[in-house]
Amino acid sequence: MNFLKAEWRKLAIINYEINPEVLLGYLPESTELDFYKGKCYVSLVGFMFLNTKLLGLPIPFHRNFEEVNLRFYVKKKEHGIWKRGVVFIKEIVPKPALSFVANSIYKENYHTLPMKNNIYEDGNELLIKYSWKDKNWHSIQITADNIAQPMEPDSEFEFITEHYYGFTKKDDRTSEYEVCHPKWDFYQVKDHELEIDFGTIYGQDFEYLNHHKPVSVMLAEGSDIKVKTKRYLG
Repeated sequence: MNFLKAEWRKLAIINYEINPEVLLGYLPESTELDFYKGKCYVSLVGFMFLNTKLLGLPIPFHRNFEEVNLRFYVKKKEHGIWKRGVVFIKEIVPKPALSFVANSIYKENYHTLPMKNNIYEDGNELLIKYSWKDKNWHSIQITADNIAQPMEPDSEFEFITEHYYGFTKKDDRTSEYEVCHPKWDFYQVKDHELEIDFGTIYGQDFEYLNHHKPVSVMLAEGSDIKVKTKRYLG
């Protein structure tokens, strides 16, 4: 059953290599960390949620909005097949009702903060900026070529974007939900700017990211998506 249908568009993805031990306390039971060429990744992702429908119904004033999240990558073996998914440290959205639904039903760690976006096309160039505010404004900004390219097999971009499950750890229980979407095209990134205090937004476990450069920066076009109803494991 589809719990949610929407579009995820213009996904700005900032990737860092992280010590796997930092993530063990956040790891849901029955999952294990997923690595790309021996590296453990954590990603800051900003994007647009568009044309959102909950249980098939559009919700007035809650159809189009920004989201910024910090996530890492896991996998779970089931009947001899690996399910590859993500675990969210925190997800930020601009409307309290969104946080209430996500936290109540999916037990995710959603928080509500003022947010804004700037998506601007100028000839062959594309500018994407997502901003959110606690005491101060934080932002992700990417400048890219305005020509989408197909995903390359076995690439870092494929690893980051081809995780089709969400796993949640809550009260020593693990829940799982499937996210369905086609493979995404990407834009060649030319430049990026990041203004964020990771410690303030995501806690002291992630403060050290303030002092490290990302290993890669990506911009995905995105697509229509479907989020299936969750189920509990075990």
